[in-house]
Amino acid sequence: MKTSLHLNTLLAFALFGALGAQAAGVDDAVTEIQHDWEVIRYQTPAAEREKRFEALAAKAHKLSESFAGRSEPLVWEGIVVSSWAGEKGGLGALGLVKQAKALYESAIQIDGSALEGSAYNSLGVLYYKVPGWPIAFGDKAKARELLQKALALNPKGIDPNFFYAEYLIETKQPAEAQAYLERALQAPARPGRQIADTGRREEVRALLEKTKSR
Repeated sequence: MKTSLHLNTLLAFALFGALGAQAAGVDDAVTEIQHDWEVIRYQTPAAEREKRFEALAAKAHKLSESFAGRSEPLVWEGIVVSSWAGEKGGLGALGLVKQAKALYESAIQIDGSALEGSAYNSLGVLYYKVPGWPIAFGDKAKARELLQKALALNPKGIDPNFFYAEYLIETKQPAEAQAYLERALQAPARPGRQIADTGRREEVRALLEKTKSR
């Protein structure tokens, strides 16, 4: 009996160790994708971004396949694909946008709260940025619902406050947007995200100036 209990304990420790190693592996890999995205988005010349995002999308897809069943790689693959679509522009980007939408939806099915609700936030952005039917799936009401879910999960975060403010401006509510932009400027720094924080704060300030000049 004691031998059996001892064996079960060892097996449990081995399982927890393997799960811990897997979690660390996915976290490190996601951090790498995240950093690569930040460098392309904020430090790479505009003329080079489309090709760089295309290459990063392939890398992100391999990560999603390697860690099937985890939400975080799907979120970041979606962000990369969305960014690639943004650089590509025009009708040629619609296929990429739909691909990103499916990735965010898959991430939400697994765990919508992962990465502080980033999948809700990113999917909401797509819903207010893309055209509506019959061209694409754009829907301002759906965008609001998703962005508010992201804000509920991360009320002090720079990204959910910035994008909700942008949504308000897009829907002709610039006065209401100012409070969210001010909140975005007060957002706590994100460890290891200095490039993104610096770039996003510049975008927040530019949008705030625009709302005040209206």
